[in-house]
Amino acid sequence: MQKQDKKVLVVVNDLLFTVKISDAAKRAGLTPEFVQSEADVLDRAKQNPRLIIFDLNANTVEPLKLISALKSSAETRGISLIGYLSHIQGELKQQAHDAGADMVMARSAFSQNLQQILKRHAG
Repeated sequence: MQKQDKKVLVVVNDLLFTVKISDAAKRAGLTPEFVQSEADVLDRAKQNPRLIIFDLNANTVEPLKLISALKSSAETRGISLIGYLSHIQGELKQQAHDAGADMVMARSAFSQNLQQILKRHAG
């Protein structure tokens, strides 16, 4: 299997989560690619990554708009989209589900289950 096939797109601004996701992805045999703009996310998604991880509080993009765009495109709708947020953001969680996110988790649960999530997507 080519390295390209093992890519994970990551849309986060938080340095702690950048390091955490990077380390966990590498341990799972995945290649994390960190993207900071909506155009980059939409462009890189066409390369069919295994998964796209969104910090739903990222301020460099509009995560809900991106999730909706990815799920409405025939080219990218099959990609798993996972978002994480603060556990008190119930309304945002529902909006992310409505936009098409496959899984939305509290930041703490995401952090705790990150390795298992990535292993599952590594195939």
